[in-house]
Amino acid sequence: MTARFWKDRPVFVTGCTGFLGGWLAEALLSRGARVVGLVRDEVCDAPLLAKGARRGLALVRGAVEDQPLVERVLNEYDIDTVFHLAAQTLVGIANRNPISTFRSNIEGTWSVLEACRRVGSPARIVVASSDKAYGEADKLPYDEETPLRGRHPYDVSKSCADLVASSYFHTYGLSVAVTRCGNLFGGGDLNFSRIVPGTIRSAIAGERPLIRSDGKWLRDYFYVEDAVEAYLAVAEKMAQKRLGGEAFNFSYDKPYTVLEIVLKTLAAAGRADLAPIVEGRAKNEIPQQWLTSKKARKILEWRPRHTLEAALRKTVAWYRGFLRTRASRR
Repeated sequence: MTARFWKDRPVFVTGCTGFLGGWLAEALLSRGARVVGLVRDEVCDAPLLAKGARRGLALVRGAVEDQPLVERVLNEYDIDTVFHLAAQTLVGIANRNPISTFRSNIEGTWSVLEACRRVGSPARIVVASSDKAYGEADKLPYDEETPLRGRHPYDVSKSCADLVASSYFHTYGLSVAVTRCGNLFGGGDLNFSRIVPGTIRSAIAGERPLIRSDGKWLRDYFYVEDAVEAYLAVAEKMAQKRLGGEAFNFSYDKPYTVLEIVLKTLAAAGRADLAPIVEGRAKNEIPQQWLTSKKARKILEWRPRHTLEAALRKTVAWYRGFLRTRASRR
């Protein structure tokens, strides 16, 4: 159903040149959708722009908090489906500057949803939340009934955005569903402070990778191409079932410690000889968190297409090509 469903469908993607947004926009374009993307800053190395995938993509420049701008886009492009991905996604930045994170992640979400309510035309809206929205829980893995109890700035911003989305369904009947993914990785993530791209860059350079924590923190790691298919599955199923107000977890249903994921990444890069440097200095993060995707597998009939090991190999190959190309331009 995927290609047929998206053919000529007008779709609005906020944060379209971000890591996940770029992959999602490319997938939609390849399926024939008419994609309108909102972008605040143009990052020269952003894969969606660098690969020339802008054909058929209408770019609108502005901040997601600008509600009149969002309303104009929804009206003028007669948008049918909205994927709201724009956000400040780095925990470290959220800890240093919580206000900008709150504005982007919370105000940005109510701006998009209020614009949708006022315009009234989008048939379905998918809002990107995160496993971080759950905060610290006594019972793991998180399922969709786990209370949203963020404590630190980034976690709180996702808890709040998640609740704002729920309120727009329960109060106004807006057809909005929420996705909660584990830690995304894959080609195109240019935030090298994150563990997978940072480890790959170190491996390619022949340097020992750094682990900011003690290496024992337990996390989900989820490949970006599987996340894209998950988002598309939510939107497509919303055309068949009443899924407004629902939330869906997506993961491989198997957590790894930070040290384990670094060692697996080094193995995928052929540099298992490089011993990680464990710094043990990270703060204000949750020691253990992982998800169950049982609900998504049952209701959406969704399954990931990659194993973790295969996804890491594809990711390493992407960064080898990217870093080689970037070096040749200097």
